[in-house]
Amino acid sequence: MSEIINYITQGTCCNQIRIEIDNNTIKNVEFFGGCNGNLQGIRNLIIGMNINEVVKKLKGILCNSKPTSCPDQLAVCLEQYIKNKEKQMV
Repeated sequence: MSEIINYITQGTCCNQIRIEIDNNTIKNVEFFGGCNGNLQGIRNLIIGMNINEVVKKLKGILCNSKPTSCPDQLAVCLEQYIKNKEKQMV
């Protein structure tokens, strides 16, 4: 069963990310705001990937002098999702 996450980003041009996850796999992702071409590229690359792999690849990417980036915010969102799922299992 798919889950939809709506995440409000912080410190990026993209102000919201909507992610559809099914069985720990990215089924769809939409970015609202930000650099359209780059974010479409990220979207196309991560669809079908395991969420843990996406976090490994995108966590810590910075945008110019900002302390985060759109890919990093996606990783932060997925990390929160993973932690919440682990809490539910306990």
